[in-house]
Amino acid sequence: MKTITLSDAQSLPIWQRPVTLLFLMAIALPLSFSTWLALLNNFVIEVAQFDGSDIGWLHTVREIPGFLAVGVILVILFVREQVLALLSLTLLGVATAVTAWFPTVGGIMFVTLFSSIGFHYYETVNQSLQLQWLPKDQAPKVLGWLIAAGSAATLVAYTLIVLTWESLGLSYNTVFMASGGLTLLIVAYCAIGFRQFESPNPQVKKFILRRRYWLYYALQFMAGARRQIFVVFVGFMMVERFGFEVHEITALYLVNYIATILLAPVFGHAVARFGERRTLAFEYIGLILVFLAYGGIYWFGWGVLLACVLYVLDHLFFSLALALKTYFQKIADPGDIAPTAAVAFTINHIAAVFLPALLGYLWLVSPGAVFILAAMMAAISLGLALMIPRHPVPGYETIFARGLAAPAE
Repeated sequence: MKTITLSDAQSLPIWQRPVTLLFLMAIALPLSFSTWLALLNNFVIEVAQFDGSDIGWLHTVREIPGFLAVGVILVILFVREQVLALLSLTLLGVATAVTAWFPTVGGIMFVTLFSSIGFHYYETVNQSLQLQWLPKDQAPKVLGWLIAAGSAATLVAYTLIVLTWESLGLSYNTVFMASGGLTLLIVAYCAIGFRQFESPNPQVKKFILRRRYWLYYALQFMAGARRQIFVVFVGFMMVERFGFEVHEITALYLVNYIATILLAPVFGHAVARFGERRTLAFEYIGLILVFLAYGGIYWFGWGVLLACVLYVLDHLFFSLALALKTYFQKIADPGDIAPTAAVAFTINHIAAVFLPALLGYLWLVSPGAVFILAAMMAAISLGLALMIPRHPVPGYETIFARGLAAPAE
């Protein structure tokens, strides 16, 4: 496949440009991952009789490849990032398609490990490609639209599940096969229909851990720890405590993605307008309140309607995390983007390797305590976010760094 520079690629038809490839990949990922996530809690409870400890261990296994995402640095010595992104999506699609073929605790963990390798390696190189291919002045807005595109793809898949799960008597195997197959079709088109795009800044292909990126690393660590509680336990709560069935939990996800489609572009504009510090602070304050309210469901017996509202708000607040990407884009050396994306993804998953399993045991004793712990994590993230300058640049990565004079507010 012929290689073309990013500047020359702008003369190509819109359907062959780098940004179009980013949009297609943004659609391909959730078709597999979001569908798998929507069915997961019902699948493991109904088919393999999981309890809170089992689901914690499953997500610990799922996060191991994220912890090892630093291995991307070695892989890109031999494989271009664009090619690796498509190979990773292929692995995710195949693993999702065959999930129902392994209806035991061990089998589910086995296939989840392979789907997770595809998911996490794709996310690592995708973040790198986004920050290399998108101009800094356009990145927040385009990232918002990319999130909206992925949500739109998920919306279509979830709508079909809600409308047909009961009426057509669909099986888990049918839905897993269809979602994984659609991902593979999009990957095949991306492999055939696009050239190889050459970034103007060659990436450093070795392990990089720079002191001046410390705040970005810390925010990534806290984001990974905090998000595990949402991913692992909130959906599980809806099934275990409130008895949600597949079409009901999927309908809740539908509301999530409709809201994201409408608001993600707005979030991108908000980051461009108000800056990363204010946007992230708003996100973390919102998450503190949401997680405290989740705890209240167990401490005070609050009902299912509040739980549904909190779930949607929770999902929307996490969409604001695009500000973390643009913060790094502003402070990074251009050649550091790929290796630092891999390192940051590993840092993001340090807690993810042990936290789901440990909190799974805490869940058996006190589910409310799990959410109080999440609120404390969000509070720490808020303190870190307030250290971001209004206008971060290399040399002025935190409010404590005075390598450059602070720009005017």
